[in-house]
Amino acid sequence: MADDRKPRPLPERKENFARKQASQGRGLFSGEEPRGSGPLNRHGMPKLPAGQREVHNWPVLDLGDLPSVALADWRLEVDGLVDRPLVLTWNDFMALPQTDDTSDFHCVTTWSRMDLRWRGVRFRDLVVAAAPKDNARFVLATGYDVDGSSGESYTTNLSLEEAMKPDVLLVHTVDGQPLPREHGGPCRMVTPQLYAWKGTKWIRRITLMAKDHSGFWERRGYSDSAIPWFEDRYQRR
Repeated sequence: MADDRKPRPLPERKENFARKQASQGRGLFSGEEPRGSGPLNRHGMPKLPAGQREVHNWPVLDLGDLPSVALADWRLEVDGLVDRPLVLTWNDFMALPQTDDTSDFHCVTTWSRMDLRWRGVRFRDLVVAAAPKDNARFVLATGYDVDGSSGESYTTNLSLEEAMKPDVLLVHTVDGQPLPREHGGPCRMVTPQLYAWKGTKWIRRITLMAKDHSGFWERRGYSDSAIPWFEDRYQRR
C-alpha cells in the first residue's frame, strides 16, 4: 500500500534533527582549540572547518519561498536601538561606500565553498550611519522570505560585535555577476566567520537590540553563536 502521509514541514523536521544531535553531544562548542584542515586563513583559522567538505557548486537552501523583489520596490530598514533609523531604497544603498572582498562560505549542512568574490556594503558602515545607542548589543536580521508552514518571516540573530567585523557585508554581486535570486538576490548578508544561515538572504531589515532574541532556526534548535571551527551547529545543552 502506498504511503500517502504528507511529509512534515521542513522547520519541524530540522528542529527534531537539531534536538537529536544536541542530545548526543554533537556540534557543541566545549572550549577546545579551533579545528579544521588546510592552511590558516586571514583570521588564523584552518581554511576548511571541522566537519565540512569543499564543494565547487553552490547548493540552494531556503524555506521554500523564493521572493522576487524588484529593485524599485526593495527597501532596507535599520531600526531598533539607533539614533538615526534608516529606510534605504536601492539607489540609496548603492550610493553608500562599496567594498570588495573575497571570503569562504560555510553551510551548516557540512559543505563549504571557497574564495567567493563579493561586492557590497559593509554591515558596520550601515550601523555607523544609523548611530547605534550605547546599549545596543545584538542584531536581528529579517528577510523577505516567509515560511509557508508557520507564516514567519525568516530571521536570524547574532551579536553586534560579530556583525561589525569588517568581512560582514550586505552583498549584491558575487564573482562579478549580480547575486542570483536563488541565493538571496538582489541583496543578502554574508558572515564568513559564522555558518552561512547567519547571513540573511533577501534581507529587508536590521534591528539592533539590548538583549539577544533567537531567530527562525535558532528557536528550532540551532546555535546562537554558529562558529564553524567548533562545529557549533546546535543549541548547547
